[in-house]
Amino acid sequence: MRFRTRHLAFLFLLLVGFCGGRSGRAQQAKPKFRVVAFFTAKNDLAHISYVQEANAWFPKMAAAHQFSYDTTSNWNNLNAEFLARYQVVVFLDTRPEAPAQRAAFQQYMERGGAWMGFHFAGFALSPSAYPQNWNWYHEQFLGTGSYAGNTWRPTAAVLRVENRRHPATRHLPPTFTSAPNEWYKWSNDLRTNPNIDILLAIDSTSFPLGTGPKPHEIWHSGYYPVAWANKRYRMLYVNMGHNDMDYEHGTNQTLSFTFANALQSQFILDGLLWLGTGRKRPVR
Repeated sequence: MRFRTRHLAFLFLLLVGFCGGRSGRAQQAKPKFRVVAFFTAKNDLAHISYVQEANAWFPKMAAAHQFSYDTTSNWNNLNAEFLARYQVVVFLDTRPEAPAQRAAFQQYMERGGAWMGFHFAGFALSPSAYPQNWNWYHEQFLGTGSYAGNTWRPTAAVLRVENRRHPATRHLPPTFTSAPNEWYKWSNDLRTNPNIDILLAIDSTSFPLGTGPKPHEIWHSGYYPVAWANKRYRMLYVNMGHNDMDYEHGTNQTLSFTFANALQSQFILDGLLWLGTGRKRPVR
């Protein structure tokens, strides 16, 4: 009887340990936060290349840092019920166009949701296929106004850290060289907007920036922010997201990769972790 009692007690301890182990693994498997990335990836080959690269890189980061990463090219998913599942929304290459989608996104952000946008997600130019017809997004949220020009070809730039206290910049040196990119400038001067917190800007040592052939595609001076947050929202816009492509020789092969640059990728990762794990900041 004593042997049987000890045997049963041993089996009980094994069962408790097994259940505890399963519980621990289940808790470990639960993501710290959930991310969903919206994309279109239909027109510009450079943007398509970037989106494909991003949708391979982010899942690796999710596995390493215990968050989940989903994607959708259905912009009708930009609704309150769908967005309620996620702590961070990413726009990889475009923006919503339908009024209901735009209203749902604005409500999501004003209620404390988080967002990261890349490159073409900030584009607006009238007249064009993406006109400036969404004032809340382009004037208040991004602060940019309209697109006002770009460099060409996609070229690496020396970037200067403008705010070293922000969680997204904590692993960066004072300056670093980016991956090649098509850099945008805007109609609004973000330095005059008290809500905008500029994190990265093009350093003057980058000039001349771009190779043309058109003269206005080569920048020789000026102030050009390339990543910033808005203090009224939990958001981060990053102007990177345009890979260099071999258009000239007809191969259409990717010549550069956005996430091949370690420091730039660290900035994007740290920015995403800040968005996903930080405290919500609803607009008042």
